[in-house]
Amino acid sequence: MADDCFAHPRLAAIYDPLHPDRRDLDAYLRLTDEFGARRVLDIGCGTGVFALLLAARGIEVVGVDPAQASIDVARAKPGSGRVRWICGDATALPPLRADLATMTANVAQAIADPQTWDETLRGARAALRPGGHLVFETRDPARRAWEEWTRERSSRVTEIPGVGSVASRVELIEVDLPLVTFRWTYEFAADGQVLTSDSTLRFREREEVERDLAAHGYAVEDVRDAPDRPGKEFVFLARRP
Repeated sequence: MADDCFAHPRLAAIYDPLHPDRRDLDAYLRLTDEFGARRVLDIGCGTGVFALLLAARGIEVVGVDPAQASIDVARAKPGSGRVRWICGDATALPPLRADLATMTANVAQAIADPQTWDETLRGARAALRPGGHLVFETRDPARRAWEEWTRERSSRVTEIPGVGSVASRVELIEVDLPLVTFRWTYEFAADGQVLTSDSTLRFREREEVERDLAAHGYAVEDVRDAPDRPGKEFVFLARRP
């Protein structure tokens, strides 16, 4: 099940304006070049920002996401016809023989259920060709990122063309490691509607992720720092032998 911030049509439509800084994707573009990938599976593609960046480079892309509303936003963007969009997850994909599979941003952490996580790793491996790579990032639990997720730090008002002013803020609901639950609240000035979206992330230790990857037949080639958030995240590079 996708969180409402991705699955609710009104919230999916404002996701990009509320998160305009996607410099985090630069590292994934460089990795695509590093691996010489020509066919990419974008797991948890959301509103399609990364998939469309790849497609503009002439790369064959499949974007998969469980939130139909986000897929609809992606399909409405210029160039979307160059991407194959699938509403679903990595557990039931057609044969792809992808060179690279990615889970950008918080996608890996958003797969909080252990069984679903196992099925995702299994599905991603099946979608890769032998020698293909899976790359994703996850926050280092030791950095306790959730301590910064406060109403005071997050409250802002964003002017969105065609929508008007939207006030947004985040608040912690529960910290029960390895799970952290928080709630985003959105207030639309145009009609006064207030929508909320609850999310739960799993903060996995580096050793846990490495064990999970090995258990599903991946060779962990490297664990890197996230260039845009140094010291805060692990970036896993795993290969299907």
